Amino acid sequence: MTLFTRTWGSSDRPAMVLLHGASANGGTWEEFAGRFGDWRRIAPDLRGHGRSPRAEAYSFDLFADDLHGLLDAYDVERAVLVGHSMGGVVAYRYAERHPERVTAMVLEEAPPPVPLGLQLAERPAGELDYDWALRPAIIAELNAPDPDWPARLAAIEAPTLIVAGGERSHLPQAEFAAMAGFMPAAELVTIDAGHLVHQHRPDDFAAAVETFLSHTNR
Repeated sequence: MTLFTRTWGSSDRPAMVLLHGASANGGTWEEFAGRFGDWRRIAPDLRGHGRSPRAEAYSFDLFADDLHGLLDAYDVERAVLVGHSMGGVVAYRYAERHPERVTAMVLEEAPPPVPLGLQLAERPAGELDYDWALRPAIIAELNAPDPDWPARLAAIEAPTLIVAGGERSHLPQAEFAAMAGFMPAAELVTIDAGHLVHQHRPDDFAAAVETFLSHTNR
């Protein structure tokens, strides 16, 4: 899988990989990336999204495999992962499999690994900027997570900021607190913005990330 990728900053700076949500693309991070000029920022279009190729299969493990290849392609040994929604799941799934490659994580409204009962909406009319086939695949995974995920979350030692969107979000907010409780180095902050925190409250989201990263080792 070859991913279309946006990059900013010098390769000698600490790396931050920005992972978008379902049906979006790496361009959603442009404003956020502009606030972190002392980092090397890498924002791919994940498989099936934007200008990256459509694929025969979609799963969070495949997204994580693509992320591993991306880090290798850019000679990034360790990175901070910032993931929104689906991208947040990719981040914590990757951290569980490759802890040595993850400096820290920011999980923005990343669906917690509990049965969510999400419904697949009707396909929008017209041409899409993503492969519609990925949506049923990832919704099925989110609705039926592995039952051992609490223990797997507990094994993730990377410092983690979990950003919840408050009551306007469609995701169960109490489960974010439970998720933070499972992870040994996680903290939870709620920004009342709904599901798209980094878009609807960009200043508050960036400030929370800056504060969090100021206390982590790059």
